[in-house]
Amino acid sequence: MVKILIAYESKYGNTKLVAEKITEGMKKVRGLKPDVCEIKEVDLGSLQKYDVIMIGSPNHIGGPTRGVRKFIDALGKQGLEGKVFAAFDTYLGGDFEKAVKKLEKRIAEKIPGAEVLSPGLSVRVRGMKGPVSEEGLAKAVEFGRMIAAKLKNR
Repeated sequence: MVKILIAYESKYGNTKLVAEKITEGMKKVRGLKPDVCEIKEVDLGSLQKYDVIMIGSPNHIGGPTRGVRKFIDALGKQGLEGKVFAAFDTYLGGDFEKAVKKLEKRIAEKIPGAEVLSPGLSVRVRGMKGPVSEEGLAKAVEFGRMIAAKLKNR
């Protein structure tokens, strides 16, 4: 059984919804156990039990939120070398993939030996408070299914 943690920060619920849709896609592939929670609720001492850690953030001024950056910094102190990671973001306007690329860069810098499983997912939000586009929600489900398939084939 492949255990996956999907940790996110979400002010208006958009990034949380994307995390839930990613989980929905993962559940279409057997042999995986995804757990979803806000980063502030993650027990850092329990991270060793996960094979994969996914991190989601709203795009905040072209990058991940301060809370997500601090979370990644804390992960770097947990001995997670060799763990598999993936990232996703929600964005408004023209900031397509900015936060997710910065997330991936920070993971690589702060967590020695981290393996990024796949290029991240960037999902558009129609307004500051949402909603997430239907197309974006469908992309999140497909992203979850694709990540799950990659994990099954490892």
